[in-house]
Amino acid sequence: MTARFAAIRIIALLSVLLGINYVTWRWLESVNWSAWWIAVPLVIAETYSLIDTFLFCLTMWKAKERPAPVSPPQGTVDVFVTTYDEPIELVMTTARAARQIAYPHTTWVLDDGSRPELAQAARDAGVGYLTRSDDWVGKPRHAKAGNLNSALFETDGEFLLILDADQIPDPLILHRTLGYFADDPEVAVVQTPQWFMNVDEADPLGAQAPLFYGPIQQGKDGWNAAFFCGSNAVLRREALMQLGIIGYVREVTDSAARALRASEELIGAELRTASDPDLRRELFAIEVAIRTGRRDLASGSPVADVAAAVRTAVDNASVILVAKDLAGIRADLAELGALPIQHDAELDAIVVDEAGLAALAASDLSPITAIDAVKALLDALRLDRGDEAQPILPLATISVTEDMATAMQLHSLGWRSVFHHEILAKGLAPEDLRTMLTQRLRWAQGTLQVMLRDNPLVKRGLSIGQRLMYFATMWSYLSGFAAVVYLTAPVVYLVFGVLPVTAWSVDFFVRFLPYFLVNQLLFLVVAKGIRTWRGQQYSLALFPVWIRACWTAVANVVFGRHLSFAVTRKDGRDPRGVPWREIWPQLTAMIVLAVALVIGVTRVIVGTGDGTGTLVNTVWVLYDLLVLSVIIHAARYRGPARILEEESHGHQH
Repeated sequence: MTARFAAIRIIALLSVLLGINYVTWRWLESVNWSAWWIAVPLVIAETYSLIDTFLFCLTMWKAKERPAPVSPPQGTVDVFVTTYDEPIELVMTTARAARQIAYPHTTWVLDDGSRPELAQAARDAGVGYLTRSDDWVGKPRHAKAGNLNSALFETDGEFLLILDADQIPDPLILHRTLGYFADDPEVAVVQTPQWFMNVDEADPLGAQAPLFYGPIQQGKDGWNAAFFCGSNAVLRREALMQLGIIGYVREVTDSAARALRASEELIGAELRTASDPDLRRELFAIEVAIRTGRRDLASGSPVADVAAAVRTAVDNASVILVAKDLAGIRADLAELGALPIQHDAELDAIVVDEAGLAALAASDLSPITAIDAVKALLDALRLDRGDEAQPILPLATISVTEDMATAMQLHSLGWRSVFHHEILAKGLAPEDLRTMLTQRLRWAQGTLQVMLRDNPLVKRGLSIGQRLMYFATMWSYLSGFAAVVYLTAPVVYLVFGVLPVTAWSVDFFVRFLPYFLVNQLLFLVVAKGIRTWRGQQYSLALFPVWIRACWTAVANVVFGRHLSFAVTRKDGRDPRGVPWREIWPQLTAMIVLAVALVIGVTRVIVGTGDGTGTLVNTVWVLYDLLVLSVIIHAARYRGPARILEEESHGHQH
């Protein structure tokens, strides 16, 4: 262990201990219960932040700086350039760069927009071109995950290098990463950083994420939880196909279990109301067959065998019950024949052989509706998953961010991942605030979808460390609610004089200041010279985005509301200009904070405000304003290329 990582562990431990000391004191001794409506939300927000601190410290506890792989690169490779509606020249620039990768491979453009002109451009460049087949028409497309899943069945490379349409790869990207797979046959993913070449030094949109694509991913890597980030990553085909097959089996098995459970409920309800002894006997036989089938399915018996056994029992019961009904009909006809009336030749000719009896039993003329319903449920157990274009879907489709969901599934099956901390591809970041907000919203929505549908804390197959590493990422997107409290509390005090704590006493400062300062020291040591302030700003300043992501993800997962997938613009600024409707909450918060500051200072001057409390909250408000000011910079940002063009134009005149 290096001296730096030893220092990180010491500071991390100190940060957690000081945080526990502060938050415990807040709950037990300092909550102003007379103003519970602001005091309780504030202490809950501080508790949220303490958990966030703990998860960050845990992440950094096992941070790993990997050496280069020992083994030489080997294996066949397909390079996938994914696209939907990006400019064709942009896509082909990436495709031509991918074709120039030094290691032998096959380059494919995966065009989810099915553009003939892109197909022709790919052919002219000697690059493979793939798009969806007609099997996908009218079926769920699953956005980028579906595009990749479709291509997996059209190619055969042992490894896949996945690139977004704007990510220009280094010619040595495969030489630098393939060795990990040979070093460890259980490695499924090697992720490299995402780095953007159209970002200037100020980076007002926070595009570069050096803290995440550095210390945080290295920390997750130490827990074997570094995850796939959608691009600039190499994946093992075998691992993805295993994931797809297991997912298929689980889906079919779950579907069968649901069908059998519903069937048992239907037959049980019919059995409770049936009075005919023959009917009760056959219903009971079906119920026994269904219960046996559920038990066999739970013990691992093939779905097809279980479904066939239950179907046989249902068909046998139907034949017996239909035969009984036909016998009754014949008896009635015999009685009619004995009457002194003119006979109908068709009635006299009713004869049903075994084949006809089976056909009647299989028809909709069954004597009870429950048996028909059970037959329909069994017929629905199609093993080809007709509701999907492909029965097997290797990349996860439960979220609009298929990357993290897929990585978590792979980890749960025992596969390993690697974070290779070297920039081996350079891409294009959003150049305007509107596009950036759309991108961040999609990331947050997808992450929260995964949390709601496949929570890592209860997911089988993950280690405790992996559970917490995935949960840490998901937990961070809940910060919008805490941010609202942190923005509201100082306003309430400065305007109304309402204290959320019992007093701004020595007890408060002696606990809060060490916790806060050690926390900031941890960031400085972890960052090791890289700039993290922009990331800290946006964690608070994008609070409306994080809140919107929470409620839209819940609406999608719980209530089935559609969640759209928006592709990040790669062709410069959005022509619609500043998205005032999207940033009005931040602008409103800034105005309210500024007004509250004036009121608070005025109250001190006229003698109605407390000096110490006003000073504390003034510092608090100034910090909030400094953080939120990034939105103003981002709204005014015109993109580095555009700035340079305008400056050059100005010099010419």
